[in-house]
Amino acid sequence: MKSTSHHDARIANMSFASVYPHYVTKVEKKGRTKEELHEIIEWLTGFDEKQLQELIEQKINFEEFFRNAKLNPNAHLIKGVICGYRVEEIENELTQKVRYLDKLVDELARGRKMDKILRT
Repeated sequence: MKSTSHHDARIANMSFASVYPHYVTKVEKKGRTKEELHEIIEWLTGFDEKQLQELIEQKINFEEFFRNAKLNPNAHLIKGVICGYRVEEIENELTQKVRYLDKLVDELARGRKMDKILRT
């Protein structure tokens, strides 16, 4: 992906707390649960539910969110298109990580089985 520095900076400065409710709404509207959402977030980042709640309350941005995350070693297996971009071709590392999360949320909302989402 040939993104602009403005696009990457906008994503880096966006707060996770501002996006999280949209993730919840998206998956619940499609019949999935908040617990399943937390499972995929924990798989990708290593943050358990308690840590996730603390990060939301602190209103940290995505840059800090992923700086503190322990990215799953199988995250590179996340492939496909999200928001018009092929995730495996995104050049900015932080933008790619955010799009990994977006892709997992999208797969959950589309009804994909958890073992497929979690690349097991």
